[in-house]
Amino acid sequence: MKTLTAGEQAPLFSLQNQNDETVSLATLLEQNQVLVYFYPKALTPGCTVQAEQLRDHKSELAQLNTVAVGISPDPVKKLKNFENKKDLNFDLLSDEDHAIADAFGVWGLKKFMGKEYDGIHRISFLIGQDGKIKHVFNKFKTKDHHQVVIDYLQSN
Repeated sequence: MKTLTAGEQAPLFSLQNQNDETVSLATLLEQNQVLVYFYPKALTPGCTVQAEQLRDHKSELAQLNTVAVGISPDPVKKLKNFENKKDLNFDLLSDEDHAIADAFGVWGLKKFMGKEYDGIHRISFLIGQDGKIKHVFNKFKTKDHHQVVIDYLQSN
């Protein structure tokens, strides 16, 4: 797993969101910089806390010219369920074949309770309107992910 780093061009993508609409990075970048955050699985405790915090701080991110999108290998139907149950207010994108996760270098070997398996690593990328990765967030707890991002945005 070779994770992309700051300064590299972000892979352009188009994926289906929770409403089965196509969302493309290129279109999002026309208006804002984009926080692309990868998470392992909808409706699990850590992923829920992370999504709820981004939901609750969406306006702060908007004031900093940033829009968040979440990407997981979940199917569209499960993403819709996640949105409805947690009243989420941003795009959740389905990457079932993990092609985009592979392109960003966040799909790879994980260990949990003594078992090894392939899955998404919880890493976020701030992508500037020029399409280049401005920052990689890989050191945070799910409950303070939003604050780490906001602190970075306010200081840069």
